[in-house]
Amino acid sequence: MTLLLMAAGSGSRYGKLKQFDDLGPKGEFLMEFGIYDALKNGFDHIVLITKKENVSLAEDHLRPRIPANIKLDVLAQEITDLPEGCSFSGERKKPWGTAHAVWTARNVINGPFAVLNADDFYGQSAYANAADFARKHNNDDTFALVGYTLKNTLSEHGSVSRGVCQVDGDDLVSVDERLKLEPKDGKVLDLDSGNEYTGEEQVSMNFWVCQPSIFEKIESEFRKFLADDNLAVTSELYIPKMVQEMLQAKEIKVKVVPSGGDWFGVTYASDREKAVADLQGKTDAGKYPSPLWPNL
Repeated sequence: MTLLLMAAGSGSRYGKLKQFDDLGPKGEFLMEFGIYDALKNGFDHIVLITKKENVSLAEDHLRPRIPANIKLDVLAQEITDLPEGCSFSGERKKPWGTAHAVWTARNVINGPFAVLNADDFYGQSAYANAADFARKHNNDDTFALVGYTLKNTLSEHGSVSRGVCQVDGDDLVSVDERLKLEPKDGKVLDLDSGNEYTGEEQVSMNFWVCQPSIFEKIESEFRKFLADDNLAVTSELYIPKMVQEMLQAKEIKVKVVPSGGDWFGVTYASDREKAVADLQGKTDAGKYPSPLWPNL
């Protein structure tokens, strides 16, 4: 099974490259705890998508730490990586989005894979549940979203973006991307629309279990995207949109798998102190060894 980590963001609100910040007790990156949890649950292939200038940094840091029997691919997400026959002549600095990050790995993944953000902590049970799902749905038409409770995914330091899910039993119906959510008076306020949520809603934290069929979908949508000059210059391709379109077309089924654990992220610089404390606390409680990797 493959774990795909997305680490190509710029960290503009954080103030530096949060994916490569030494948050762990022994200077570990946050993503290392996710890799550790994934390996404990049977994942044996790690794919990291990052910027071209960070490929060597990531490889040099991770390869000595990860067991030698684990396959590691560190790939660059580049604006020039386009479908065959397509071109783009406009000016663009940001990558093409999370769906394009996934598509970057199309040549190194040929089975079910989990995809998630490198700058989020998803909890040990989330990897166990994702691994169980992947084993049961090996190369069929069923995807999964590892779901979290909205109120447990907010930041004290500013608004956050979340995909609010509509769920029927354990089936995902839709994901509504809300870009500015923050806690208010015991509820959650959407600053863009003024709507309120109870906080008990299931949300996407971009932890998906996908089948390789998503690569073909992304490429198809990417071709349409590049044909629209306005979209190609300013917009991005997102994983939830790809999954939702495949779901609505009845090409796939999507199950919501409970995370069963806690989550935290580092969106703002002020989130760093809590993240460091949380990782230290989990280490002190014996959930993680210190140092995390015994070969160092």
